[in-house]
Amino acid sequence: MDILYLLIPFSVVLVLLIVAVFGWAVNSGQLDDLAHEGERILLDEDQGP
Repeated sequence: MDILYLLIPFSVVLVLLIVAVFGWAVNSGQLDDLAHEGERILLDEDQGP
């Protein structure tokens, strides 16, 4: 039972870290245009040297 005093705070910190990373991704525009990113690999945008 004593391990719960260690695991519960670690799990809360982990959840807060995950929420912070997700919040950063949303605010920095990482999730703005998901449809275009899936099609970008199909486009030929090679530029010659």
